[in-house]
Amino acid sequence: FEKPILKYQLHNASMEILSVSLSIHGRVQGVYFRASAQKKAKELGITGWVQNCFDGTVESHAEGPKKQLEDFITWCHQGPPAAYVTSVECNSISIKDYSDFDIR
Repeated sequence: FEKPILKYQLHNASMEILSVSLSIHGRVQGVYFRASAQKKAKELGITGWVQNCFDGTVESHAEGPKKQLEDFITWCHQGPPAAYVTSVECNSISIKDYSDFDIR
């Protein structure tokens, strides 16, 4: 019985929904970062939003299954081809239960 229970627990853990706040620094405005982030998020099944900030950074709230969220965060470290990302701050936040991924 142990193996099926362990397999079931691992399956549930991989389906756990997480939510993060991201602050992306570098040359990230005017390089289609928001549109590219929206496209990537939709490909991965991530919900939330992305927006430009007055200080030149891009901010995003993203939520989804752990693996897909990790893939989105990894993508944010590179961004689209014209972007030059210097750092990404990532913090866990409470789940907002977004229905889509929007550009603000």
